Amino acid sequence: MPPTGRVPDPNEKLVKVFDSEQESEALVVKGLLDSAGIDSDLTSVDAVQDMILVRQEDADRARQLIEESRQSPSDDETSEIDISEDKPAAG
Repeated sequence: MPPTGRVPDPNEKLVKVFDSEQESEALVVKGLLDSAGIDSDLTSVDAVQDMILVRQEDADRARQLIEESRQSPSDDETSEIDISEDKPAAG
């Protein structure tokens, strides 16, 4: 079965841009990087932690994408709106 996404050549200089103890979280981040055209390698360390490695020249862009995705709410989340200041107009 061919791997999903492209994996960097292991002979290239690779750097860690993300790690997590939850494989599902690492897979989401890998998907984010793949969709942005950044080749990444998901590596498990001692079956406890997953790391995502990218080419050194892609590292800054990868970290920026990860940070932006953490700051923006996902489609699953609802926005919290403070309606306490919305007062009905007196008629």
